[in-house]
Amino acid sequence: MKVSVITVCYNSADYIESAIQSVVAQTYADIEYIIVDGGSCDGTKEIIKSYGKAVAHFVSEPDKGIYDAMNKGLSLATGEVIGLLNSDDFYPRVDVITDVVRIFVGCPKNEIVLGNVDFVNPNNLLKPIRLFSSFKFSPWKMRFGFSPAHPAAFMRRAVYQKVGKYDSSYRIGADFEWFVRAFVVHKIGYVFLNKVIVRMREGGVSTSGVVSYWISSRELLHALRENGVYSNWVFVLMRLPIKLIHKLLRKG
Repeated sequence: MKVSVITVCYNSADYIESAIQSVVAQTYADIEYIIVDGGSCDGTKEIIKSYGKAVAHFVSEPDKGIYDAMNKGLSLATGEVIGLLNSDDFYPRVDVITDVVRIFVGCPKNEIVLGNVDFVNPNNLLKPIRLFSSFKFSPWKMRFGFSPAHPAAFMRRAVYQKVGKYDSSYRIGADFEWFVRAFVVHKIGYVFLNKVIVRMREGGVSTSGVVSYWISSRELLHALRENGVYSNWVFVLMRLPIKLIHKLLRKG
């Protein structure tokens, strides 16, 4: 079973090598690594090229944003299973892909594997500071703006052929909109792998600041309405206090 891993990047010289190294270090043999760069000018391209044939496909050209770049990567992917690894994220163990493939092989009818993400401070990559778990995800929760961890989701390529690619008109919410199409509209089957699959540095596009929260809330509501799922501003804005309550309960 070939697994395609796609990384999209732009001026990511500070972090991309840790992403590449975490893919190269995987013990699973049949990995097709694809990197789509938006035309970086900070040394990112030189770092990628230094890994030679370990990167099966490398494209560097201007794009219309992160989701346009993801779609380019999907067009290049030939693996039966596809995962997306952000340029400032990395796999925390060498057997992550092996674990994912084991689930797909053991559940032939399953189409998506959902795992967990933990977050780290960029200055200390070994000590997780919070967890984004997909384990309690259910499609009905999406009307409140909840979704599984996109960086820790692996899909059969046939799912993208059925559901379609990412809507690049979204700034930071196209992954959520894609999940709405997959789980609510097309009712794609999924299974949980209750392990941390990806480690993410805090401060990314979708994890930083009040402005980001406002933009994401607006886009989540638009995604739900666009796909015929009832929601409203109260529902979507409730997700932050609910998360805070859960966090306090865990600490207690």
